[in-house]
Amino acid sequence: MDKKSAGYLEGFISISTNLVLFVLKIWAGVVSNSVALIADAWHSLSDSLSSIVVIIGSKLAAKKPDKEHPFGHGRWELIAAILIGFILAVIAYDILVDSIQKLTDQKSADFGIVAIVVIIASIVINEGLTQYAFYLGRKTDSMTVKADAWHHRTDAISSVVVLIGIFLNNYFWWIDSILGIIIALMIFYVVYDIIMKAANKLLGEKPSAELIEKIESIISDHSSSDIQPHHYHFHNYVNHKELTFHIKLDQKMYIMEGHALATKIEDSIFDKFNIHTTIHIEPLSVKHRFD
Repeated sequence: MDKKSAGYLEGFISISTNLVLFVLKIWAGVVSNSVALIADAWHSLSDSLSSIVVIIGSKLAAKKPDKEHPFGHGRWELIAAILIGFILAVIAYDILVDSIQKLTDQKSADFGIVAIVVIIASIVINEGLTQYAFYLGRKTDSMTVKADAWHHRTDAISSVVVLIGIFLNNYFWWIDSILGIIIALMIFYVVYDIIMKAANKLLGEKPSAELIEKIESIISDHSSSDIQPHHYHFHNYVNHKELTFHIKLDQKMYIMEGHALATKIEDSIFDKFNIHTTIHIEPLSVKHRFD
C-alpha cells in the first residue's frame, strides 16, 4: 500500500467513526452538563477535520514531479501535518477557555450511565483507530497518517481522563473543569510535537549521526585509502531524498578513476537507503572554504 492509499483509507475510516462519536459525546455532554465531555466531543470532531486534511494532503503529496517541482510534491504531507496541528491548537484553546470559565462559575457536572457507556466506547474505538493509523504510518512511512494517529491517541487519553472524572465528580465539584484544562494542555503538547517535527523537515535537516556513520561505512567498503568525506547536506522532500557531500582524493588520481569511485558510492547509497546522492570531489591538498 502506498502513502496515498493509506491516507485515503485511514482518513475515511476516521471521518465516519469520529462523526458518530461526536454526536454521541455531544448528546452525553449536554445531558450531563459536562464541559470535559463536550470538549472531548469537539476533540472527536477535530479528528474528522484533521482526517479531511490527511486525505487532501495525501492526494497532493502523491502528485508526480513536474517542471516547477522536480523533486515531487511530497512536502505537502508536511504542510498537511502542520495544518492538523493548528486545528488541534484551536480546539485546545476553546476547551481551555470553557474549562476556566466553568471553574470560575463553580459549576459541576451531573454524570449518569449514558456518559459512562459513551466514554468507554470512545476509549476502545479511538485506541483501535490509533493502532490502525500507526500500523499504516509505519508501513508507508507517512508523516501525515502518523500525525493523525497521535490525534486519535490524544482523543483516547482525553476520554480516559473524563472517565476518571466521572467517578470522582461526587467528591470534587471542580473535577470536570480541571479535567477540561488537563485535556487542553495534553492537546497543546501534541500540537507542539507535530508542528515541530514537520517544520524541522521543511526547514531542512542535518543528516543524523547514524546515517553519516552508515554512509562512511559504505565509503570504506569502496576505498582502502583515506578519502575524508565531509560537508554533508541532506534535503528531505518526503517522497524524494537528496544527499550531497564532499570527498578528498589523491590529486594524482585520474578523473575517470575519481568519477568511477564517486559513482559506486552514490549507487550503493541509493540501493541501501533510496537516497539520491551527489558527491563533490576535491584534491587532498586543497582546503574547502567552508571546512
